[in-house]
Amino acid sequence: MSKDPPVEGTEPVSTNDIVDMMLGGGKSNALDTESLIKETQKRVWSSLKKGYEYDYTADESDKFLRSHVDMKLHMIVIFVDLIGSTEMTLQLPTEKLAIILSSFSQEMRYVIKHHEGYVLKYVGDAVIGYYVAEDSPLLIADNAVNCARTMIDVIERGINPILSEYDYPELRVKIGMDFGENTIVRYGSDQARSHVDILGPAMSIAAKITALARPNQILIGEDIYEKLHPSLKQSFKEVEWHGTQWNYRNRETGKLYRVYALID
Repeated sequence: MSKDPPVEGTEPVSTNDIVDMMLGGGKSNALDTESLIKETQKRVWSSLKKGYEYDYTADESDKFLRSHVDMKLHMIVIFVDLIGSTEMTLQLPTEKLAIILSSFSQEMRYVIKHHEGYVLKYVGDAVIGYYVAEDSPLLIADNAVNCARTMIDVIERGINPILSEYDYPELRVKIGMDFGENTIVRYGSDQARSHVDILGPAMSIAAKITALARPNQILIGEDIYEKLHPSLKQSFKEVEWHGTQWNYRNRETGKLYRVYALID
């Protein structure tokens, strides 16, 4: 029987660390990350070994969206795009591929919820989440960035070690996010069943940013960067584009919309 990889203990947290996290700096839910990774390992191992079934019951996202149809809200939208799924389709039996993709999407869902966000939908091999940033956009921006960091951590230290035990290819992702005003729309008259979604520039830019990210890279738009705690800003560097690789312009200033990459 396979064993879970060892999990390191967490270090003591100083008073300064606590104050910094309250102000928005540092990694959100840092004390729980190791537990989250360990639980991820258990679920993924059970999925591959025993066919563990995740809980697919609707979360609070659907309820929230339906109660805010036609409203415009400031949100941070996050795209998590799995890389190499086409290659996996050619290498793995369909049932195993389904387990891996299901495990990936649901583990990303856990991370988003762990950082107090919502999952909007699953699109193929991508997960789209959002954070409502009407009341405290500065804290929400830190939360969203820390969510992305934790996603990479969970994949590298939670999911991949288990996949390696079964000689399956390791997972890598591209993550992009942006901030802006989005409209919640409902496609149909049935208040309980008609499809609900989010429309707005943040959705479009987050998708475009994600497409340009490198494997396991986190990219954010300037509207998120400007809201980050100073300690988090230091972890990012502005991306230098070549030619027409990126040509989206800020609608207010007319200048090229800046994108920043996590460098730590």
